[in-house]
Amino acid sequence: MSIKLIALDVDGTLLDDDHRISDNNIRTIRRAAELGVKIVLCTGRGSMSAKPVMEELGLEGVMITHNGASIMDTSGNVLHEYTFNIREVEELIHYCRKHGVHYDLNTSTNMIVDQMPADAKKMYDAFLAEPEMVGDVLQVDEPLVKFCMFGNQDLMDQVERDWPDDQQELRFIRSGDYFVDVMRPDVSKGIALKKLAEIWQVDRSEILAMGNYYNDIDMLRFAGIGIAVANSPDEVKKAADEVTVSNNEDAVHMALCKHLPLIKV
Repeated sequence: MSIKLIALDVDGTLLDDDHRISDNNIRTIRRAAELGVKIVLCTGRGSMSAKPVMEELGLEGVMITHNGASIMDTSGNVLHEYTFNIREVEELIHYCRKHGVHYDLNTSTNMIVDQMPADAKKMYDAFLAEPEMVGDVLQVDEPLVKFCMFGNQDLMDQVERDWPDDQQELRFIRSGDYFVDVMRPDVSKGIALKKLAEIWQVDRSEILAMGNYYNDIDMLRFAGIGIAVANSPDEVKKAADEVTVSNNEDAVHMALCKHLPLIKV
């Protein structure tokens, strides 16, 4: 079958290590869209950080954000979301405050913080995010889709060691060396991609997905063609159908040229 939907992870896959999209990647993705293929960003980022990437690609459409907790379009319409409330992460907030872990709350359309250390500000700037500052996040009463913890790799390794073995209420995901995301247990990129495919009536065999990290594994397994980039951990590579070049070597361009016959290198 021909490819009808391409699901792309952003950081570490579409973007290089300097958070840039190569000209080859942009041209090839636009060509795929011109051929009628649906391009969907499938990212741990929120909509405010994902939308500028879509704009740089020159595309409008649907984004799977927050590791699958929210499906939105570029006009700001929420198509589907998996929510929880602030009380469910109250213990985690106290943990973060005790151990010096930076955190933010995320709705489908907004990011909320009650602190802004310099390293966090630098991180948000790099990801094109502008969090809303409040006095105390424990007073937030909006439905949340993700709780995110940020810090250096050693600190996040410790968070990973400390998180509970029993994750029935919330799911902990290591979404990058410096990030741990907490969401509902029925949330993942793969589940969101499956739901979107059902809405669009696209068979999984007609989907190509690309990713580079542990939070991409079930998306790669669900897609008819799951491609890991060369900079992925071994576990991610093993979950994929194939491995392509790294995110610094036009990985998306190379993969699409291989699997879409009308696109040439």
